[in-house]
Amino acid sequence: MTIEQIIAKLQAIMAEGETRSLTDEEVTEYETLEGQLKAAQKTQELRSRTAAYVAPNASLAAGVHVASPKVDNTLDQAFEALVRSGHANADVTELRAQGSTGSAGGYTIPETMRNTITNRLKAFGGVANAVETITTGTGEPIRWPTIDDTANSGVIAAEGAAPASGGADLVFGEKTLGAFKYTAPGASQLPLRVSLELLRDSATNIEDLVFSKLSERIARKQATDFVNGAGTTLPFGIATGTAVATNTFDNAAPTYADLLSVVHQIDPAYRDGASWTFNDYTLSLIEGIVDLNGRPLLNNAADGINVGRSNQYLLGYPVVIDQAWANYADAGTNKFGAFGNLKAGYIIRRVQDLTLIVNPYSRANEGQVEYTLQAWADGTVQDSYAFRVLQNEVS
Repeated sequence: MTIEQIIAKLQAIMAEGETRSLTDEEVTEYETLEGQLKAAQKTQELRSRTAAYVAPNASLAAGVHVASPKVDNTLDQAFEALVRSGHANADVTELRAQGSTGSAGGYTIPETMRNTITNRLKAFGGVANAVETITTGTGEPIRWPTIDDTANSGVIAAEGAAPASGGADLVFGEKTLGAFKYTAPGASQLPLRVSLELLRDSATNIEDLVFSKLSERIARKQATDFVNGAGTTLPFGIATGTAVATNTFDNAAPTYADLLSVVHQIDPAYRDGASWTFNDYTLSLIEGIVDLNGRPLLNNAADGINVGRSNQYLLGYPVVIDQAWANYADAGTNKFGAFGNLKAGYIIRRVQDLTLIVNPYSRANEGQVEYTLQAWADGTVQDSYAFRVLQNEVS
């Protein structure tokens, strides 16, 4: 262990015993760590002296050890100690002051850890990776104007005469993005509970375990909402408030004619950058579509030559799998996918700061620390003409 890691463990032990006497095991562990700290410091001193011996003109020059710039990971180490013990030192208390929920025990997560969680959130839900995403520092509403002027065009006017006909005045609409609070609790909607024995097990990367499980829970909920959210108390999902492809999908499985019809229901201006999205079950039905020579309609590359599984194309457009979509169901009315320029048509807003609530008190008698993670996000359709939702029709 490095000197910084040893010091972090010493701080964690003292934090655990802040309101009580240390146990014999804690005293033994503390003294062992002290010995390791002295040995590490002595080793560092010897290395500095050795570097001075081998320096050019060592007999004339003072022995100076020039180390690489030290990475300031004090907050990360302090935060790890908080996760393990449930008690904050001065560095982590500073994080609380930066957040908006200090009195409720919330801590703004340090940047290194926050980036780790954000990546995990993106890994859930294919749609979230295919649409436009913006990140803001705070969660106040974002509003922007919209306009559809495609029905208007210029006219030819006779010389010296006013136009006999023309378009209309500009009509603006408005889109809004808020910030819904997503939280990751444990059983029975209570905080996630972790035993002190597990937290003190230095062989377990408990920091990564807690963060990954809490962030996965939020990611699953967000993935569903970004597809099927009904608005008002949820994000407007990509399947909500968008025109549905017509005269299609009334058979036991999608047909070539259905899919081709959908492509041409999207204006060519949007088809550059378009993609398909549906779940894996629907993909399996489409994979079964073959031409008269038995060749599959779904190719693994735009030219149909590549045999890899990583870049599937359907009618020349990439496929995005998102398990939040409903299954294709004959004789039903499921919204099972979408086609079009998803990045132009849908936007996700995430608030940069995540908050981890650590409560070492409520379950102290049971030897447990409670954790709750909170994240803020919203999503909405920003251009309903950019894509069409795929829906089963009752024949």
